[in-house]
Order: sequence, then structure tokens, then C-alpha cells
Amino acid sequence: GFDPVRREIARLSLHRLVQDGRIHPARIEEIVAKTTKNIEDEIIEIGERTVIDLGIHGLHPELVRMVGRMRFRSSYGQNLLQHSREVATELGLNVKQAKRAGLLHDIGKVWPEELEKPHAIVGMELALKYKEHPVICNAIGAHHDEIEMTSIISPIVQSCDAISGARPGARREVMEQY
Repeated sequence: GFDPVRREIARLSLHRLVQDGRIHPARIEEIVAKTTKNIEDEIIEIGERTVIDLGIHGLHPELVRMVGRMRFRSSYGQNLLQHSREVATELGLNVKQAKRAGLLHDIGKVWPEELEKPHAIVGMELALKYKEHPVICNAIGAHHDEIEMTSIISPIVQSCDAISGARPGARREVMEQY
């Protein structure tokens, strides 16, 4: 359960097994392995396509993979990849750092290890680990005010995050609340 990628692998594997009709232990293992490989390839492709679409270059391959994993995660009913793309686009600046920070601001939500830290801090630590620019790291860590903002990009990312999450229909909440 709680891992959305594993849930998708299970869903697709069950679907293929039922379609095929041959359900026995060896066949189950074969289908799960094949589906896992397909999903991992799809995750990398989605991540690469997203960074290319946004004109973001030089992103560490592990961060690209995590961007692809965003496709399988939602936050308050809003697809995390779509939300992050909107934040990157809402920035409306021709600044590569701003788009990069907008895309990566929720990357901590897809870190597979359970941590007791807020996703913004986890994301900032991941960005630091993969040698992202300090401005990008600050924007990620500060977008929910967990740390102090030190660059102009940080409040812009925070504002775009709020715009993307608050637009009508973005999340599951009742329309009257908007």
C-alpha cells in the first residue's frame, strides 16, 4: 500500500494476470518483474520529458527520477507532477533557477524513506546532496516557511505553490470553499 509506485505496479500486474488468465506463482513473479521494469522506465521517461519541456538542464539523474515518481503521487487530490509543473510555469520568469526551484519544490514528498521531517526540509537536503545551487535549495526548504528565505526566488516559489493549490478544481475540497 502506501507507496503509490508499488500500488501502480500491483494494479497493472493484477490487470495483466486477469487478462492473461494464467495465475500461478511463477507467472505472478514474471508479470510483477516485467511491470516493475516498465514502470521504472516510464518514471525515468516522464522525468526526462518534464525537465526538457521546462527547459531545465543539468539536473542530477536521481532528481530526474524523483520528478518522474511525482506522476504517481497526489497531494490533497492534486497530481504532484502537474502541480509542480504549474508552479514552475506560474513563475512566468525567464529565469532557469526559478523554473528549476518551482519544479523541485515538492521533491521531498517522493523520497521513499520515512522521515520525521517536513517534505520541504527533506527536499532541500536532497537538493543539497545532489549539488543544486544554494538559491534552489533555499527555495525548496523555505516554501512552507520551515527555514528563512534568502533569495527573491523563495517567496516567488511559495506564491506560485499557493496559486497552483488554490485554483478552483485543483484539489478535492468543495468548490464553495474557493
